[in-house]
Amino acid sequence: MLWIALINKAGTGLWMGAAALYFTLVTGLSIAEVGVLMGVSGAVGIAGAPLAGHLADRFPVTRVIIGAQLQQAVALLALLTTDNFSLLLLYSAVSSLADRGANVLTKLYAARIAGPERTKYQAVQRTVANAGWAIGGLAGALALAVGTTHAYQALLIGNVVSFVAAAVLTLRCAEPPSPSRLVTDSTAPARTTPPSNPWRDRSYLLFTATEAALFLDDAVLQVGMPLWIVHATDAPHGLAPLLMVLNCVLVVCCQVPLSRFGGTPEKARGLLLPLAACFVIGCAAMTASVAGGTSLAVGALAVAAIALTFAEILHSIASWELSIALAPDDAQGAYLGVHGLSSAAQRSGGPLIVTAVIAAGPLAWPLLGAGVIGTVAAQSHLVRKQLSRRGGSADAAVAQRQRSQRLGS
Repeated sequence: MLWIALINKAGTGLWMGAAALYFTLVTGLSIAEVGVLMGVSGAVGIAGAPLAGHLADRFPVTRVIIGAQLQQAVALLALLTTDNFSLLLLYSAVSSLADRGANVLTKLYAARIAGPERTKYQAVQRTVANAGWAIGGLAGALALAVGTTHAYQALLIGNVVSFVAAAVLTLRCAEPPSPSRLVTDSTAPARTTPPSNPWRDRSYLLFTATEAALFLDDAVLQVGMPLWIVHATDAPHGLAPLLMVLNCVLVVCCQVPLSRFGGTPEKARGLLLPLAACFVIGCAAMTASVAGGTSLAVGALAVAAIALTFAEILHSIASWELSIALAPDDAQGAYLGVHGLSSAAQRSGGPLIVTAVIAAGPLAWPLLGAGVIGTVAAQSHLVRKQLSRRGGSADAAVAQRQRSQRLGS
């Protein structure tokens, strides 16, 4: 799966930086139409996470991954066939649906294939994915320098080819054992109770809601920082892509080493406090960047990018471990699908929150940091209660088995 992640994200890196320009310069859409297209397709994509998780509890996860990869390839290829706004919106929405589903499926595959080493495996996979994204982004930048219609079309086709190649490689991957797949073999004992339902698990839904807020570092880095640099500071505009490169380099270098601090649910919960500290430092640095002068702006923005990147790294480790630890074995896919709503919702709502902060001015950044502190406190309390409850249930089950063994003897 690591080679698949590299190829997949390299293809995505090719296309994502050129998508908005393709729709305006090649298909002739207005800026307003591009905004609607991306907003609506992103909103449709939110449904992809729970749908993919539901399917993965009932079918082999590798086959569902292949389906998502081919769906993205076909939908993107269809973009080349039209400049009609309605059709472009439809194809983009179909691609977004598969994209959000694929993210959940790859995490579920990692959880099943790696077992107790899932946190380290996911960290390695995320590192490889970031490397692929950087490679694709650099290659895309070279193609964009040409600026012709054929150059934009080549980037889109490159992304299509990456999905097809990833699907072919996924065919060769072993299917991991699934504790949650429904048994259909007539010789196997029938399931006596229905599988757990995440939509009826109030604690998991609350956990997912807090997660949506903690994913805001993504919107701040990708949307807020470039806009803040251009509209509020004296920093050169060219600093924005350099800070994105810095983000990728830090993730590649630090994700795996830091993963050892989140290898258990309790350790993962312990990462929430430094996560909040990093986010607050990043917000404070964003405020400081407007205090005056180019040098101060550049230095403060570099501090902000570094702090927010470490918040991103720590959150990815904690989020990954806790989302699995709080999910029952009989419905892992369904629970991870619901958890996937948090990142999908942030993709839609995060840019709105961040642009509102920018419009409000420098003092709004500390308020955003304070909101994250409150969210972290709420999530930490919620997770502690859930882990204690699960620990108590496990202890009770062990005691019951021991009593049964004594009676049997």
